[in-house]
Amino acid sequence: MARALKAHVWDREEGDWYVEPKWCSKRLFDIEYFRGGIIDPACGMGRIVESARAAGHRATGSDIAARVDGYAVCDFFERKSLPAECANIVSNPPFDRLEEFTQHACSIVRQKVAIIAPVARLNAAHWLETLPLVRIWLMTPRASMGPGRLALQGIESRGDTKDYAWLVFNRMTRRAPNQRSLIWLHKEGTAGTAWID
Repeated sequence: MARALKAHVWDREEGDWYVEPKWCSKRLFDIEYFRGGIIDPACGMGRIVESARAAGHRATGSDIAARVDGYAVCDFFERKSLPAECANIVSNPPFDRLEEFTQHACSIVRQKVAIIAPVARLNAAHWLETLPLVRIWLMTPRASMGPGRLALQGIESRGDTKDYAWLVFNRMTRRAPNQRSLIWLHKEGTAGTAWID
């Protein structure tokens, strides 16, 4: 059984690598429709890739460092395009490069981008206005994201004081900017009907 660690005792993680609980991506794939394959270019331990595959998607991942076996080592910012089979990007990026990561993802994706972001940053994130943001899924209860090095040891975090959301962008959308949705994504929710733009 994984041990718990209180969030407030962590030192800053090298590479800004923090790991989301498994339910975060599982619930996203329960409720958000993706057409085509999925890539996570900051895959860390591969939790998002595993959730995508469990939901029936073709999925792959890479990371800037070799975190676990089975994933390519690649600098996302050097990518000019995605593999032909990958139409979507779903990722928990390093938050110290959130704006740059999201803008780059939206510039090379063919369908959707879904990015985890700290909710506290959204009010000042005016750069989002220029991107095809269609939905914000507020994760509830609060998802505790611990350092990757501890997650590799089976230590799950508890007590995070930050709130997080999935930001979903769709390059194919015809929605006006004022038609964006803000919705709660519950950990214990049922799959329901996937949102299709």
